[in-house]
This record gives sequence, structure tokens and C-alpha cells, in this order.
Amino acid sequence: MAALLIGGAALALIAFPIVVAVMLGEAPYDLLHVGYPGVDVAVITTSLLSGAQLATLVTSGALVHLLFLRDAPARTARYLSEGFEITVLRIASGAWAVCAGALVVFEALDSNGTPLARLATPSALPFLWEASYAPKAWTISFLAALIVFFVSFFSERWTGLMIPLWATGIAVLAPVVSGQVLVGPDHDFGSDAAIFQTIAVNAFFGAALVAVMRVVSGRLVSPLTLRRLFRIGVVALPVIVVSDVIIAVFKLAGGDIAASLTGWLILAGFACLVVITVVFVVAAILARRGKLRAGHITGLLSLAAVAVAGWTGVGVAMTRQPPPQYFVPTSIEQVFMGFEVPDAPTLGVLFGQWRPNLLFLGIAAAAIIVYLVAVRTLHRRGDRWPLGRTAAWIGGWTVVVVATSSGFGKYSAPDFGVHMIVHMSLNMLAPGLLVLGGVVTLLLRASRSDRTKPAGLHDWITWVLHWRVLQFLYNPLIVFVVFVGSYYGLYLTGIFGDYMRFHWAHQLMNLHFLIVGYLYYSLIIGVDRPPRPLPHIGKLGYVLAAMPFHAFFGVILMTSHVIIAETFYRYLDLPWADLQAQQYLGGGVAWAGGEIPLMIVIVALAIQWSRQDATGARRKDRHLDTGRDDEYDAYNQMLQRLADRDATRPGPRPTVREDTHS
Repeated sequence: MAALLIGGAALALIAFPIVVAVMLGEAPYDLLHVGYPGVDVAVITTSLLSGAQLATLVTSGALVHLLFLRDAPARTARYLSEGFEITVLRIASGAWAVCAGALVVFEALDSNGTPLARLATPSALPFLWEASYAPKAWTISFLAALIVFFVSFFSERWTGLMIPLWATGIAVLAPVVSGQVLVGPDHDFGSDAAIFQTIAVNAFFGAALVAVMRVVSGRLVSPLTLRRLFRIGVVALPVIVVSDVIIAVFKLAGGDIAASLTGWLILAGFACLVVITVVFVVAAILARRGKLRAGHITGLLSLAAVAVAGWTGVGVAMTRQPPPQYFVPTSIEQVFMGFEVPDAPTLGVLFGQWRPNLLFLGIAAAAIIVYLVAVRTLHRRGDRWPLGRTAAWIGGWTVVVVATSSGFGKYSAPDFGVHMIVHMSLNMLAPGLLVLGGVVTLLLRASRSDRTKPAGLHDWITWVLHWRVLQFLYNPLIVFVVFVGSYYGLYLTGIFGDYMRFHWAHQLMNLHFLIVGYLYYSLIIGVDRPPRPLPHIGKLGYVLAAMPFHAFFGVILMTSHVIIAETFYRYLDLPWADLQAQQYLGGGVAWAGGEIPLMIVIVALAIQWSRQDATGARRKDRHLDTGRDDEYDAYNQMLQRLADRDATRPGPRPTVREDTHS
């Protein structure tokens, strides 16, 4: 059984893409107007891609198992012990590092159409590395794989795997967002869908592969692990299927699905997804009826593993052929943004021309759903949760959606003034509402912890909150420097101009604005208690200290004659664009958009301060009224002790005066 499983997976994952690469030969390179690097480079690159994809899946799956799927009780789950999953993590991350490191070299050759013999030329590799995006992306993956590999040998606590988890998340996305989804009209939709799909695939498919490896090695998969794996699948499978449809529509660019190799590969990938979905549904039905036996688990997981290998192999084969969207006539605006903006950004356009930002729509929907489920859990238990906090949370994400999916989000790339409005909305307005939602407090109250039962959401959140790395990064000084310094570091250097050329980088900027703003405002008016809470007077000073920096930044933009990201805006060459006026507007927005929200925050802080003082006064009055005021009693006892001590102390001896009368 094991040999059959391994053989089928290897055939689907490695042999199939290699056969496709050999049969295609020079044709894909001719379409891209690059030379043919030779069959050796094409085959080795394809093999390394298959190996890297498999190693990435298994690494991600091992991390998911170690962090979220173990059945160890909470009192011991905080500590990692030597076991099957940690061994798998070390081997898989080592293999990932080897494949990714080799791909830095071979993707540089393959993407530039350069034969292997060219490496003998001095300085050839640095030139080829700089000439394309693929080797840069695999460099990020290589470094992340090394981090995971080395940290896995030294991590003793659950939180020790947080850094490998984040490194893996960034690394799996790097080759995807800089690959085929970066090219063509509507690539903003394709890129966002690929981000969701990549995360869901690595979490669910990777965890399923590790479960299969455990079964094949003769080990059992606990019922708790299976239940949690099913829960991940309930969320991940719909995301994978829907995003696959979006990516397929984007890649085919309106063409017939059977008219290209890409279309046939898409159909093959759909077939693999159908098999995986059927296996998942059958397993869920058997489990619900109590008929899921060990033999069923082994057979179903094995079938799913072969289908996952097939889906992954199809994905690798798809990278060997340029998809149809590469050859659709594309304007310069579509090259950089994925869409055109023929109209000037009037108020009617900004509020009327919506273009969904799939990434932030998905994040906002998930955040609101999780929040409302937690509130419902509290209500079922009989606990109350303030309606104002729920309204603030939903309002904050509504601001995010409007800022990114309305005409403001659409024109945030071609118009600097509109971009600054979106920036301020994500960095100043939305976080101010979100921190009032108290999501961490809500999740802690909605979940329970039992040290004798397997660790769950409450334990995970508690461990993260006590994680020393988070406490260090959440330092008020660090948050303040990043919050203020982001403006100057991003816009007054070349970073902004470079990032605006890529959809993924624009999304990364928006996400950065939102996260940094949330951290900053959480220290001032947040409901959740930070690791290092500030006193109210310190919070006031924290707000006032940031206001001059916003004003200075706005003045710099308004008075500068150097156009920020001028090269990017000149490339777009929009007939309605007035770069100097747009930058002047952006400076005014930065000034007013920084000052006004901070003034509102000061008012909110004053209200919180007065409420806290009023609450403390009422508590004091209740203690006095009931005669249970500890401070008052302690003071009276101290006075009584002093009086008793004075009463028992012996008095001074009388002085005898001798008369000297003669």
C-alpha cells in the first residue's frame, strides 16, 4: 500500500510536469522571446519546482500539526517534545532549503533563457539574478526555509514556532505573487485569489499530507486531530475551489478552456480538486454517523494524498507554459494596476466606480464573521457583550472595505492625493474603530481553558500574549517609531515608487498601514490590555508627540517641488493627472488627516479617563457605605496603634532642682 501510494504521488507530482516540460521544448521560450536554455535546465528546474512545492506543503503541514492539531493537554502542550511531527518539520524544511537554494540559480537561468554553461562566466549569476523576479522570490524562500530548519532544532515552547510560521507564510507567497498572476489585465483579481489559495492549500493540503505520512509510518491519527483537520477543510476547501475558479477565468482571459494547454491543465486541476472534495465529504459523513474506521481513514487519506500530489504537479506543469492572459493586448495602466482609469477622480467617480479588492474584502468578511460568532457564543452562555464594541468593530472593517474597494481604492494607485486619503483611512480612521472592538478580550471570554484537556483557542491566545518577542515588538517606543517613521521612510525614499509598480506591494503597504495604526491606537484607547499599558497622562503625551510629525510631513509634501514616485506616474501618463496638484492635496490630507483623527482620539481618551475616575469613585463610595473600605480601616488602625504606643511609653523623669539658699 505504501509503495503504491508513493509511486502514484511521485508519478503525479514529478514525472507529469517533467514530461510536459520536455514535450513543450522550445515553444514556451519562443513565445516569451527568450532563448532556450536547454533541456537540462528545463528538466532540472521543473524537478526542483516539484520538490520545493512538496517540501513547502509538508513543512507547512508539520507546523499546523505542531501548533493547532496536537491532542496534548494544555498543561504540557505549551512545550514541544521530540516526536514524529518535529522530525518531519526538520527533514521537510531542510529539503525545502536545498530545493529553494538550487532554484535561485536555475530559475535565474530558466527565466532568462540562459544555458547552464553560462555560469562559468564571471559575474553571470548576479546579472541573471537581477534581471528577473523568480530568483529573487526563491531567495526569500531559501532564507525562510533556513530559518524554519534551524529554529526547529532549538524551539522548546509552542511560541518558538511562531517565527517559523510567519517565515513560511511569507515564503510560500513570494514565488506566487511574482509569478504568472502578476501579468495581464485584471491581475489584481488573480493575485488576490492566488494569495488566499496559497495559504489555504498549505494549511489544509499540507496538514493532510502529514497525517498521511503518519498513517503510512504505522502511527495513529487521534480523533481530535481528525476533527480539527476537518474543521480546517470546511474553511479551506471552499476558499481553494472559489479562488481556483477566479484564477482560471483570469488566466484564460475570456478564451475557450479547451483551446490551450493551460485550459486542459486547469481541467486536470479541477478533477483533482473534485477527488479531494469527495474524499473529504465521504470522510465527514462516515465520521458523523460514527462509522469512520481505521481502514477508512487510511484509504481515504491515501487517495487524498495522491490527488493533492496530482493537483500540485498540474500547478508546476502550468508554470512551464505561458497562459493566454500573457498575450491579450494590455495598456500601460493594466500592466501596473490590472485595470484602466480613463476618468478623472471626481466625487462621482470616487463614490460610484467600485472595484472589489478581494484581499481586504476577504479579510474583512472573515474578521466580522469570527467576531459575530464569538459574540453569539457569549450570548448563548448568558454573558453580555457591549453593542457599541460590536458596532465599532464592524464600522472599522466597513471603513477598510470602502477605502480599498470603492473608487478611492481604485484611484489610490494613479492619484497620489487619493492614495493619501486611503492611507489615512487605513492608518488613522479604521484602526481607531477596530481597537474599540476589543477582539482579543472577546475571543478570550468566548473560549475556555482546561489544563487537563487539549489546548485550544484560549490557550493559544494566552501563550501569544505572553510571548517575549511580541512583548518586545509591542513596546510603546517601537510602535511609536514605526508609526511615525513609516511616513518618512516610505514616501521620502525610493520605496514608494518601486512598490507602486506591483499589485502585491501595494497591498502590502495597505496592510502595513492598517496593522501599525492598530498597534498605535491600541496603546491609547484600545479595549484590550497591552503588555505594557500606559497611564492616562502617558497616553495623552503619546498622542501629542505624534502630531508635529504629521504636520511636518504634510508641509514637506506641500512645499516640495520633487514629485514623489514621478517615474511611476510618468509611465502611466494619464491625461487628467496634475502631479504637482495631486502631491499638494496629498500633503494637505496628511496634515489634516493626521491632526483631526488624533484630536478625536484625545476626546475619546478624555472620556475614558473620566469614566475610569468615575468608576473608581463609585467603587470607593460603595466601600465607605458598607464599611469595607480597606484604606480607611488601615488608616484608622495605624492611628490607633500610634495612640496605644504613646499611652504605654513611660513619661520623662522629673528634673530635681536644688536650691542654693544660704
